[in-house]
Amino acid sequence: MNITIGVDVGGTNIVCGATDEAGRVLRKLKRSTEAHAGHEAVLGKIADMVRQIREDLGEDYEATSVGVGVPGLVDPRAGVSKFAGNLKWRDIPVVSLLEQQIGLPVFIDNDVRMYIYGEAVAGAGRGYEHVLGITIGTGIAAAIVNGGELYYGHKAMAGEIGHVRMDGVDEDCACGLNGCLETVASASGMVRQAKKLLREGRASVLNDWFPGDELERLSAADLSKAMDAGDALASEIIVRAGELNGRALATAAMVLSPDVIVVGGGGALAGERLLAPLRDELYRLLLPDFREGLKVVTAEQNDDAGIIGSSLYAAHRSKSI
Repeated sequence: MNITIGVDVGGTNIVCGATDEAGRVLRKLKRSTEAHAGHEAVLGKIADMVRQIREDLGEDYEATSVGVGVPGLVDPRAGVSKFAGNLKWRDIPVVSLLEQQIGLPVFIDNDVRMYIYGEAVAGAGRGYEHVLGITIGTGIAAAIVNGGELYYGHKAMAGEIGHVRMDGVDEDCACGLNGCLETVASASGMVRQAKKLLREGRASVLNDWFPGDELERLSAADLSKAMDAGDALASEIIVRAGELNGRALATAAMVLSPDVIVVGGGGALAGERLLAPLRDELYRLLLPDFREGLKVVTAEQNDDAGIIGSSLYAAHRSKSI
């Protein structure tokens, strides 16, 4: 059986998996990234994981190519990681270095594009022609898949919706701009707001749950629990995040006219707490013809979307060579 191998590289962990042509995961490995060791060590670890998976599956499975999703700015045609802040990579020729070690064709792309590609082809976007996907996590990013093809734009930078300037937002962003969507509407942005307001004396059940220095342990999941407990502060933060994401997606939807929007990432685990205000604001701002038939759904593949997308992307790119 022919298989492809997908690799999802994160700042903390590397996940590597083999899939069949339908995107079913046949074997998966997970190891710590240890980015501090440098790009050569990280790429060597990836090559070892690919070799291990091929050995585990045995001779009945023939690996044809490898897809790798890496964070940050990527030149997928040149096979280069232009900049990945959490990995401390800049202008790393990932494809050429891995192909030397693995002996198979290697293809790379941005990790969010790989995640959304996996959802578009074998997840929540399966069966739709025009897929707009967004991941809400530490930051916010988007990807577009039309007719099974990723849209890249100039310099392969399409999808940076997290850095759209939002009216009413006055937070400095790590990118150097002010008022970016992700400063308040990402999972980390919601947590950051909550900590700030709690330190300023806002009443909340979270004060009892995380007294004193324990506030540093607060997570986005805790905000969801507090909202379920009727906490006004948590509800205010999550609803606002949903509305702001809906507002940004409305602009994107009017430009791109998708037939489905897939919402993924850790923030999507808030479920309808976040998606209901997102959907309401999105539909409120769309013209009727854009709104009609447009679905908003949560990602299905969750933790496996990255390796599935990378694997299927590699299979797709291999056919075009």
